[in-house]
Amino acid sequence: MSWIHLLLAGLFEIAFALGLKHAEGFTRPWPTLFTALAAATSLWLLTRALQGIPLGTAYAIWTGIGAVGVALVGMSLFGESASPARIACLLMIVAGIAGLKLLSR
Repeated sequence: MSWIHLLLAGLFEIAFALGLKHAEGFTRPWPTLFTALAAATSLWLLTRALQGIPLGTAYAIWTGIGAVGVALVGMSLFGESASPARIACLLMIVAGIAGLKLLSR
């Protein structure tokens, strides 16, 4: 169950980052509330994941899911660069996440 919590925490980390973009410096109340709830949920799920996954592994995977997810959303929704070099770097992060998962057994 810890790995499911960690995956969900990473997804809420993506939602949190997207909320930051729409909160416009926390001047918009509803996006600000969404952002705060997403951040709190992400952290709560991360604490649940830490009950069964080592801190370093969980934190690295949590931030990796967030980083890759936000980069992919940025490319698909906001027209950010999808250059081959950027894609290659994101794939290296994914490989690192997979490696940490495989080595944590």
